[in-house]
Amino acid sequence: MWVPPEREAMSTDRSGSADPLSLGGVVPPTVTAFDADEAVDHARTAAHARFVVDRGASGVFPLGTNGEFAMLDAEERHGVVESVVEEVGGEVPVIAGVGAPSTHRTVRNAERAAAAGADGLVVVTPYYYPPDPEGIVEHYRRVAEAVPLPIYVYQFPQRTGTTLSLDTFASLAGIEGIAGCKDSSGDVAWLARAADAHPELTFLAGSDVLQLVGREVGCAGGVSAVANAFPGLLADLHTAHDAGERDRARGLQRTLRGVRAAFEAGPDMAGAKAALSLRGFDAGGLRSPLRTMDREERDALEAELRELGVL
Repeated sequence: MWVPPEREAMSTDRSGSADPLSLGGVVPPTVTAFDADEAVDHARTAAHARFVVDRGASGVFPLGTNGEFAMLDAEERHGVVESVVEEVGGEVPVIAGVGAPSTHRTVRNAERAAAAGADGLVVVTPYYYPPDPEGIVEHYRRVAEAVPLPIYVYQFPQRTGTTLSLDTFASLAGIEGIAGCKDSSGDVAWLARAADAHPELTFLAGSDVLQLVGREVGCAGGVSAVANAFPGLLADLHTAHDAGERDRARGLQRTLRGVRAAFEAGPDMAGAKAALSLRGFDAGGLRSPLRTMDREERDALEAELRELGVL
C-alpha cells in the first residue's frame, strides 16, 4: 500500500485535506495490453505501469477510458488491478476504475479492486441509463459505504451522457470517503467553481488540452492519455508550472496539444498504443470493435510526433 509523504514537506501540494493519498502530478490512465487473440496480457499491462512510473508518473489509473474498462469482464478487471498493484503498488498510488452502469455492479467492482490491493477508486458517473441527481448521490453513497478506500468522482459527460451540476457535486462532496474528482468535461468554468467551492477535495484535470489551465484553476495534477506514451512530457509540464516557469509550461502545453491532435487523427482510442509502439513498447491492439491504426495512419502519426520533437 502506498503511503504519501508528510504534507508539510510537499510545498507545491494542491491535493485536498480529504484525500489520504495526496494525489497530484501525472496520473496516466494506463492501457490494458492484449495479445493477438485479444486476451488480456497481464504481464504487459503491468509492464506498462512500470514504463510510466519509471518516466515520471506519480500515480497510475488502471481501468480508465484508455484501459478499455468497458470492454472487460469482472475477472479481467480484477486481474488488471492485481497485476498493476503487484508491479508498482507501494511506489505510487494505484487508483482503479470501478465504474459500471449499475450501482450493484460498481460496488462489486469496488470490492474486488480493494481486495486486489488498490489504494483508491475512480467511479465514473453511471452511463447508458443516465440517472437523476438523487440517483447519482445514492450511487456514490453506496459505493463509499461498501469500501473503505478514497473515492474520486469521474465526470466525462461526452462518454457517459451525464453532466454533474455544481449542486449535485456539492452533495457528493459531503459523502464520507469522497476524496476528489477527475474532470474530463472540458468545462473550465465548472472545474474552477467546483475546485473553489471544495478545497478539501483533490481535483485532477482529465483533458490533455487543459492540463495547464487545470493547474491554474486549482487542480493538483492531471490524468492524461498522452502520458501513457510520453509521461515525461507531462511531468516536465507540471514541474515547470510548479517552478513558476510560465513560458516553459505554456510551450510544453502547446506540444501536448499537438501530440493529442496527432493521436486523434486516427481511430478512436488508437493513438496511445500506436505511440507506445513507436517508443518500442508493444501493448498489442485494441479490443474489437475498436481498431488499431493501419500502416498509413501509423506513419502519419510517427511523422507528426517527430515534427513535434517527442520521438
